[in-house]
Amino acid sequence: MVGRRTLIELAHIAAGIALALVMAWAMAWAVPLARLDIWAVDIVSIVIILMMGVRPVREAIAADRAAADRAAAEGRLAANG
Repeated sequence: MVGRRTLIELAHIAAGIALALVMAWAMAWAVPLARLDIWAVDIVSIVIILMMGVRPVREAIAADRAAADRAAAEGRLAANG
């Protein structure tokens, strides 16, 4: 199961990609002669968004696992105590 922190980070990445696509679509509509260049820059931007999101997602996964392990340990202590 995916933890809350991980879902938040993935939502941030999805929002960034969605915003980049909307902006590129609007710019390509406004400047038709530059359509190919705009979409090329947008693709590079999406790749950068994905690359920048790797570290926060990994940290969120680690934090979610640590919280789950801590909750499980506390549950075992309460059951044994």
